[in-house]
Amino acid sequence: MLTFIGLGLWDERSITVEGREALRGADRVFAEFYTSRLMGTTVEAVEAYHDVEIEVRDRAGVEGDPGPILDAAEESEVAFLTAGDTMISTTHVDLRLRAAARGIETRVIHGTTAEAAAASLTGLQNYRFGKATTLPFPYAHGGNDVPGSVIETIEGNRERGLHTLVYLDIKRERGEYMTADAAADLLAGGYEDALAVAVCRAGSPDPVVAADRLSALDERDFGDPLHLLVLPGDLHLLEAEALVELAGAPEEVVEERTV
Repeated sequence: MLTFIGLGLWDERSITVEGREALRGADRVFAEFYTSRLMGTTVEAVEAYHDVEIEVRDRAGVEGDPGPILDAAEESEVAFLTAGDTMISTTHVDLRLRAAARGIETRVIHGTTAEAAAASLTGLQNYRFGKATTLPFPYAHGGNDVPGSVIETIEGNRERGLHTLVYLDIKRERGEYMTADAAADLLAGGYEDALAVAVCRAGSPDPVVAADRLSALDERDFGDPLHLLVLPGDLHLLEAEALVELAGAPEEVVEERTV
C-alpha cells in the first residue's frame, strides 16, 4: 500500500486525524518539500511529534527515480507526505499511476490546501475562482518581466469576471520564497490600479490578509512566508463587504469591482 498524505498548511499538527493514524501506522515514510513546505515546523519536529522517521526526497528522487518508494510499497505500508494536499496543486498523480502499474494499492488522505485557505480567509467565494497561475522569479524564466502565460491567465479570468489565485515562486534549495509585496511589484506594471489581496502564512496562528491596489501592496512588508496573491474579478456584494471588513480594502477600490 502506498498512502499519499497531505500534511496541511502550517506545522506538525495541521494533518487530519485520519492522516495522523495512517502516518503512525506506516512501515516507511517518504516526503518531499521542494514544491512547498510547512513553514511552522521542521522535519525533525514532525518526526518527533508523530514518532516516525521520514526519508525526504528531492525532485529527482521522486519524479526521476521513484523506484525506492515503489519497491518499499510493494513489500510494506508506505506513507508519502507533502505539504497541503498531495493531489491538489502539488500533484503526484504520476507516482500514483506508476504504483498502479506495478499492482500496488494506493489511497489518498487529503490535507487542507492553500486554494481553500485563500477563499476562506478572504471571503471570496470558491466557485468564483478561475484558473490559477504561478508567478516565477524573473531569473527563473530568463526575463525581467511577467511571463505571458501568467498575463493570459489573469486576463482570461478577468474577462469572465473570475478571481485569479497567484501562487508565488519557491526556490527552497536557495532559501528563496517570493513575497506578496514582490509579486505586487512585478504585476503593478501591467495592472497598476488593480485590486489585489495578499494572503500570508495561511494556516498559522497569525495569518495576514490585506487587500488594496497592487501599487499600494508593493510598498508593504508582509513578514515571513509563505505568501499568495489573489486578483479578484467581479465582486458579489458579500465578497466586497468581506474584503473591506476582513482584509482592510479601501471601500472606493472595492466598489470599482462590485457588480
